[in-house]
Amino acid sequence: MKIQLPFPLMLLLWVSINTGCEKEITVDLPETTHKLVVEGSIETGLPPIVILTRSVGYFDPTDLATFRNLFVHDAEVYVSNGTQNVLLQEVCASQIPDSLLPIVTAVTGISEENLTAFDYCVYTTFNTSVWGEVGKTYTLTVDAENQHLTSKTMIHDPIPLDSLWFEVYGNADSLGLLWAILDDPAGEHNAYRWWAQRINRGPEGDPKDRTFVTPDNSVFDDQFFDGLEFEFAYDRGSTPDSEADDDFNIERGLFKTGDTVVVRFSTIDPAVMEFFRAVETQQLSNGNPFAAPAPVPVNIEGGLGVWVGYSAVLDTVICLE
Repeated sequence: MKIQLPFPLMLLLWVSINTGCEKEITVDLPETTHKLVVEGSIETGLPPIVILTRSVGYFDPTDLATFRNLFVHDAEVYVSNGTQNVLLQEVCASQIPDSLLPIVTAVTGISEENLTAFDYCVYTTFNTSVWGEVGKTYTLTVDAENQHLTSKTMIHDPIPLDSLWFEVYGNADSLGLLWAILDDPAGEHNAYRWWAQRINRGPEGDPKDRTFVTPDNSVFDDQFFDGLEFEFAYDRGSTPDSEADDDFNIERGLFKTGDTVVVRFSTIDPAVMEFFRAVETQQLSNGNPFAAPAPVPVNIEGGLGVWVGYSAVLDTVICLE
């Protein structure tokens, strides 16, 4: 004879059986091995900028004190251009006059608020003999905390955009994308990166963007258009800590009629492009439980991060309908 139990009784019986089989499990997590992380760049006519931090474990705390303690101090950081080998000097935001903070923001891309809140420290030099020059290869060497890191990057010949313009996106009233045409040199493996900065002022009188901002997928190479004229478009990026209204309303990701935009377009090493592509892919999939984890390729031997040379070309476009 088949007996059908009432649903509440069935649920109670199921819970009792399953909870009775529960066993408390303690997982011993392995200790995290901290590695040095490099975020370094050198650009034509500018000094090398190197931010040196430590990696953190997945379950480590992420409060303000922890973040400040990530910076690695008193490291020996050298940059060589093949003829000159210069020791970089550590400079922290707390040592910089407020009047110079906008310049540091322009060079590093770090907002003034974050520079002071986290007391960012960078390694750099006022010795112009190792400032960025087109065609030169720059070797970075780091010695700190019993770790030795090396990396090389080149400042390639700049490849300017042929043209640049604003175009309204679909039926969006006064909102749109920036379009460009690039004439890619044939027979070379060229890689590129794009930034943009709106320099006109917003409703409160401040510049809309305080520094250059990268959109999603800011890097690409000429794998599919080597030696061809290539037309492409970019939307507007936003800083991760942005609180601006136009990053949370219908204007999000779009430029607007009346904007004056400076585009910074640079050639980069293909290996560097792979690094930024992997990082941006991870950022776009952050929080997606179905996203496949993927390692981020680095060009730092002995550590993590990236050392990149930029040969940027600046163009200005006024957004008109």
